[in-house]
Amino acid sequence: MALIEFDHVFKHYPGSASAAVDDLNLHIEAGEFLTLLGPSGSGKTTTLMLLAGFEAPNSGTIRLGGNAIESLPPHQRQIGVVFQNYSLFPHMTVAQNVAFPLSVRKLPASTIATKVVSALEKVHLQSYSERRPNQLSGGQQQRVALARALVFEPRLVLMDEPLSALDKKLREEMQLEIRRLHRELGVTMVFVTHDQAEAMTLSDRVAVFNQGRIEQLATPQTLYDAPANPFVANFLGDNNVLTGSFESDVSHACGAEITAMRTADGQFLRARASGIAAHSAKTASTLCVRPEFLRVAATADALATSNCLNGRLLDVIHQGDHWRLVASVEVSGGGNVAPQWFAKVSPADLPSGLTVGQSLCLGFRPEDAWIF
Repeated sequence: MALIEFDHVFKHYPGSASAAVDDLNLHIEAGEFLTLLGPSGSGKTTTLMLLAGFEAPNSGTIRLGGNAIESLPPHQRQIGVVFQNYSLFPHMTVAQNVAFPLSVRKLPASTIATKVVSALEKVHLQSYSERRPNQLSGGQQQRVALARALVFEPRLVLMDEPLSALDKKLREEMQLEIRRLHRELGVTMVFVTHDQAEAMTLSDRVAVFNQGRIEQLATPQTLYDAPANPFVANFLGDNNVLTGSFESDVSHACGAEITAMRTADGQFLRARASGIAAHSAKTASTLCVRPEFLRVAATADALATSNCLNGRLLDVIHQGDHWRLVASVEVSGGGNVAPQWFAKVSPADLPSGLTVGQSLCLGFRPEDAWIF
């Protein structure tokens, strides 16, 4: 049995044109690190608040350990919560902040003291116990909030974008710290973010939300390598897109089912099939390919692949470990606007003599792209 179960949960806010959470069915295993990922307004934070007890569903059931909890107040759910703004008490010391959940549970003073020391040791803040929040850095405050959420040994810890206020370097350090704590403690964690890299770093599984529904629930690698639809492909990582019509032509290569799409100007492109086997020819389709899988050359002959698109180089940007090439793709007919495509090219693979404005060819292997 899953530790957490959302069964047909529906949440609608008065005055809103659509549901914040729309018929949500989600099971979370004990000890799992699950990230709720999606754009603003997609329903991920509402889902977290429903689980924490700060919002109530209009219908549906939420279970924790097999017991329905949707009618329980937050303090009876045995759930630790780390908020985006940390919500530390400014007049209390670090130790007093961490002790607060134990104090309201009326534990003996000796037990509280022992648990506070243990919690602060877990987040490497034992020497900061007598400081107040305004004497700490943002990362240290975040650790205090995490220690407070863990100190009463909850079955579940919820985190609502807790790293969003930190700078990039500190945020990456805290990601590794949270990852370490999860592995050491084995506590179930549910994490909300709109940061794709954060979700990829931390998660056992990621639920990609859109308009109150889950578009795909899978491991980070599966989401990136085998997205279920164009929304997931576009939201997780960089992506190049081209529209056309599906051709009922299926073959196999490199262990994958390969199908085909024809662009508005008649170009024939092959890629992995995704949920289109039952569709007929001429169905509107979308091709997606990641920038790192694009090959760039001055002529199609140099690419040695069946998928080749003509383009014009718009920009060449050095980004440290790779070059980012911006090119317009030449697709005529059907009223299509020529899209901009991006390629990530390692310094060793960058063709020599590239100049902005020149014609070039963009190629990719069929097994490295998707047709939806």
